[in-house]
Amino acid sequence: MTIYLQLATYPIDTGVLRILLAGALGMFLGLEREWSQKSAGIRTFALVSLLAAVFTVTGRDSLVVVGGVLVIVQGILLAVQGLRQERATLSLTTSVSLLVAYGVGAVVAAGYILEGVTVAVFSSLLLVLKRELHSFAWGLSKQELRSGTEFAILAFVIYPLLPAEPVALPGDLLGISLELRVVWLMVVFVAGIGFVNYAIVQAYGGKGIAVTGFFGGLASSTAVVGTMIDHVRQQPAASSYAVAAILLADAAMALRNLLITVLFTVESGILLSPLLPLAAVIVGSVAVAAHTADWSEDIEIDLKSPFSLRNVLGFGGVFLLVVVVGGFANARFGTAGLYVTSALSGLVSSAGATTSAVLLYRGGAIDEPTAMVAILLATAASIVVKAALTAPGPDRSFAGRVALWSSVVLGGASLLAVALLV
Repeated sequence: MTIYLQLATYPIDTGVLRILLAGALGMFLGLEREWSQKSAGIRTFALVSLLAAVFTVTGRDSLVVVGGVLVIVQGILLAVQGLRQERATLSLTTSVSLLVAYGVGAVVAAGYILEGVTVAVFSSLLLVLKRELHSFAWGLSKQELRSGTEFAILAFVIYPLLPAEPVALPGDLLGISLELRVVWLMVVFVAGIGFVNYAIVQAYGGKGIAVTGFFGGLASSTAVVGTMIDHVRQQPAASSYAVAAILLADAAMALRNLLITVLFTVESGILLSPLLPLAAVIVGSVAVAAHTADWSEDIEIDLKSPFSLRNVLGFGGVFLLVVVVGGFANARFGTAGLYVTSALSGLVSSAGATTSAVLLYRGGAIDEPTAMVAILLATAASIVVKAALTAPGPDRSFAGRVALWSSVVLGGASLLAVALLV
């Protein structure tokens, strides 16, 4: 009993925990290599991570460097050995993975726990998704590859060149200032959602309504509505899952606005008020889709690549215009002007109107309830315009059901919003 109490109260050194975590992450990285029957597996990867952790804990940088060199040499030997045995092209994946495992062990032992876990998880994901990543890359057209390169330039080159501080319009026009970096980051964020969605729809677009409706709505809800109207025109019996697709597009739009609201107000205090109403739109739309859809049907949706320099710059221009108009309306006409602007902007871009409200909230120009109402007005306008687009369609019953369920979803979100305001 005395020995047990002594062990229970003995403080475990944090260095020991870091070494153990480094070994566990090494095993995690080596799991896929073991499953693929490569020359280095779970034990080798764990030992490499442990070696880096031990050298790092000792505090001797020379040992860490020497260990890294040894891992590189070992990786080269493994690559050459594999080349001789398989009589194939040189593959460096296992060799580089060993070096990553060594780096993870060193980083974790140095106290950068989150960074080390992030690298390990992402690296393992790259290894597991080998076939999918290769298929995606080989299936890219020249235009899609160019679009991806342009997106990287917009995200990682232009963004750092923009001023970090708010900038007033030339001549102090309209009396408002703009956070250009934040505006551009939001443009990149929304565009990035569209890029990921485009890849998913291209790979799985024919698999069912959930993919084409929800992920299609992230990139272009108008494309979803147009596809559904055309589908109902050709097959009137398909209206049940067409309704579901449009509701899922509404859910995707609301989710995008929710992400903008949360991610871009973290520094100034998360804007909490809109979250419940937006969540109600998401959950309600998904519930309606689950209730009304004929899940046995598959549809195809034709999305064009969402990226070109011209399109993104035009999208950024729309964002900037909505932000300027929203700020001016709020400064000149008060909250009423902001609300009208948000509703009108939501007919074109609910993300742009949400951006305007978020920036005004970040800058202290409006309070939380005002920002919530502006965001919800933009979201509601987007839902209404999608329902309105179905009205001229060939099937009145289809348009009526879209309008009905859209009203139900909006009604639930509105009740939550009113309860939060009272």
